[in-house]
Amino acid sequence: MKSVGIELRYASEALPPIHEGICTSPDLERELILGGQAVEDVETITSFVDGDPAAYEPLLADSERVLEYEITPAEDGFFLYLRQELGPEGRSLLDALARETVVVVPPIEVRADRTMRLTLVGHPDDLGTILETVPEGVSLEVLWASDELPVSGDVVSDRQREALAVARELGYYEVPRRNGIEDVAAELGCAVSTASGLLRRGEARAVAGVLDGGP
Repeated sequence: MKSVGIELRYASEALPPIHEGICTSPDLERELILGGQAVEDVETITSFVDGDPAAYEPLLADSERVLEYEITPAEDGFFLYLRQELGPEGRSLLDALARETVVVVPPIEVRADRTMRLTLVGHPDDLGTILETVPEGVSLEVLWASDELPVSGDVVSDRQREALAVARELGYYEVPRRNGIEDVAAELGCAVSTASGLLRRGEARAVAGVLDGGP
């Protein structure tokens, strides 16, 4: 078996509507799809969204494809259960990933920069076929490849990593602290509450990675 981490980059015209909403809203950072399935062109997923449910829910309410959803608020975002009809872009992506020997390993990271990151495990020949047959309007980059099976864990997003780096550079973590959260927010160009949330989520995932032996 081989495993590969890939990044799918969508042209603006190829973005699914909900992914487009994540890219355009300042109150949504990313969505981590934790599991799901597609049966007869109806997709059912559960995910965790870093962001404000009030900014995400209109994306569901305005979509004719959404059949059912439920949002459960959490401290750092919210959990989502969603059933929706797949459009042409959804079917073509599923077709590209549909190989008997290949498994998609969650989480699938839907990012605000028009990309999606995921891990595939399977026979090398079928993985090679997938890498050569992506849908129109989507480019694919292999981020890493390994002979070992991956172990999923908490992932620090690019925006969280940026916030952590800015905070460290400004002396936010020094004792005594040189600059406060207001200075971090100003450097990031966002609200204080947004900067605080980015640091809190990034710190939680970074600490979990260290204590649990993750990446």
